[in-house]
Amino acid sequence: MNDTIFAPITGRGGAVTVLRLSGVGTLGIVAALVGKVPPPRHASLKKLVWRGRLLDRALVVIFPGPQSFTGEDCAELSLHGGRAVLASVSAALIEAGARPAEPGEFSRRAHLNGRLDLLEAEAMADLIAAETEAQRRLAVDGAGVLQESVARWREELRQIMAQQEALIDFPDEDLPPEVETRLLGRVAALAEEMHGALNAAPAAERLREGLEFVILGAPNAGKSTLMNALAGEDVAIVSAIPGTTRDIVGTRIDLGGVPVHLTDTAGLRDTADEIEAEGVRRARQRAAKADLIIAVAAAPGQEFLPVPEGVEVLHLVTKADLLAAPVSGLAVSAASGAGMNDLRARLIDIAARLTDTKGAAALSRPRQIACVRDTAQALDRALAIDEPELRGEELRAAAHALARLTGQIGVEEILDAVFSGFCIGK
Repeated sequence: MNDTIFAPITGRGGAVTVLRLSGVGTLGIVAALVGKVPPPRHASLKKLVWRGRLLDRALVVIFPGPQSFTGEDCAELSLHGGRAVLASVSAALIEAGARPAEPGEFSRRAHLNGRLDLLEAEAMADLIAAETEAQRRLAVDGAGVLQESVARWREELRQIMAQQEALIDFPDEDLPPEVETRLLGRVAALAEEMHGALNAAPAAERLREGLEFVILGAPNAGKSTLMNALAGEDVAIVSAIPGTTRDIVGTRIDLGGVPVHLTDTAGLRDTADEIEAEGVRRARQRAAKADLIIAVAAAPGQEFLPVPEGVEVLHLVTKADLLAAPVSGLAVSAASGAGMNDLRARLIDIAARLTDTKGAAALSRPRQIACVRDTAQALDRALAIDEPELRGEELRAAAHALARLTGQIGVEEILDAVFSGFCIGK
């Protein structure tokens, strides 16, 4: 980390583009462009001049390390948002000795300099990527619950390990048996809490990634019309000709703050048409992986088609505007809007239930789940061991796995996995 990096930290196309610099050469490079460097944390309007050529007039702010985002000397240049301005200033920075940052490199430096732990970095990435209110809450509130839980787990495990070492170091001191009993009780309680977090992890993962709802039914059952009504736009082609939809058609919708990928599929039927048959195969394949199947039939007399086992199903009668009499169960008309509010409310309830973590620590990433799983398994093994020395080894293994969660151990592969998914500028 002896070089100086830079990247835009704002989206392109706006009136202002902010360039961030970080590294040991930041102050010297900024001075080469603006002359006298402004006081720390004071925005100053400066001319950016390189090799006698005026590049732009920009607001310049200096953040000396270690009290900066990365823990290094940093600067932010608020440029005019034109592409030519960004290109000319970037070229000047490269000539002055800086280089473009890699994805996630600012955040990685912040972690290595003790400004962010891995959980904070992942929460920040999730907040940037959040599309809905529920995802925003998961990134902010869920990450806070997780960080508090991890801090509590770490302290509890530290105390457990200290008691276990006392049992090892003083075996002949006639310690009362209830000392070991209490110790094992604490280990069991800690393991149980971690297993609770693991049980809630699928819900947090679904919220972070988004749910998959698949509309399934026979040709001309109203699937595409329903899709367009729920999406609020014409996503799928609607036609009276059976078999119009031959491929997977999907869009993202927001159901009560929960992101849902809604998928329209080919009508399920036996067909000699090779392309349509492939569409039917893909429809069944996608439905088997769905969080919810919306099984539709055009009228009560039509039989609902079989759906894959193990997937939650919501049965729905479409074309309610054409029915002579009311029907039991859920019936809608996407054409007239009848029943659509009830359907949307039902889908919102299902989405909320599928993403409810029930207050447990929000383990929303595979890396986080793996760390807590390894910790809980080590605690389970410790409970099954009678020999104090061997039990102590399992407790140390648990502590090592828990340390991986926040990145307290320097494992390069963990850092690559966390920061490689960041965007340029973070």
